[in-house]
Amino acid sequence: MGQKVNPRSFRLLVNRDWDSRWIATDKKKYQSQLLEDIKIREFINKTAGPQAAIAKILIERTLDRTKVSIFTGRPGVLIGRSGQGIENLTSQVKRIVAGKVNVDVVEVRKPELSAALVASSIGQQITRRVAYRRAVKMSIQKVMQSGALGVKVNISGRLNGAEIARREKFSEGSIPLSVIRANIDFAIYHAPTTYGTIGIKVWINLPQDEK
Repeated sequence: MGQKVNPRSFRLLVNRDWDSRWIATDKKKYQSQLLEDIKIREFINKTAGPQAAIAKILIERTLDRTKVSIFTGRPGVLIGRSGQGIENLTSQVKRIVAGKVNVDVVEVRKPELSAALVASSIGQQITRRVAYRRAVKMSIQKVMQSGALGVKVNISGRLNGAEIARREKFSEGSIPLSVIRANIDFAIYHAPTTYGTIGIKVWINLPQDEK
């Protein structure tokens, strides 16, 4: 079962929560607010770029206010000099959402334990033509040294520019995907290369007290 279901949605309300936290009062509002959430995430990821190392974007709504929390491994890139970057970002998000908007930047203390940041790091190295085995093995080593109980990486596509696409798996430690109480972080990243897109999936088994 753990192979067929997204490990994060599989554990919702056990040790994972929604990235959008709000309740729509009617059907029309739900549709518009859901579309706003998608536009906010796409805009922030496109504007900030991969150098901002964004792990996730949390959106919370009340009756008159929308709060956007950006979890990043490099908060300085988003905040900018004298907070200019975050001010510009807030003004742009206000064009998408009606009402008051607060944009907060939250630092990810251990980026090596974030599946999204690990997958992004591997993907960026592959885009720069670093050998994929070297990139994956170095990332796995850093994850395990940071205190993870286990890590698994699947990488697929035209690896090293091969004519035929293939899939390779790398793992270390324990990854109990079918155990609901296991604290599994999961992410997918698509790395663009000159010979096609390389897909990267990362699972990290975190200690129970790690978020």
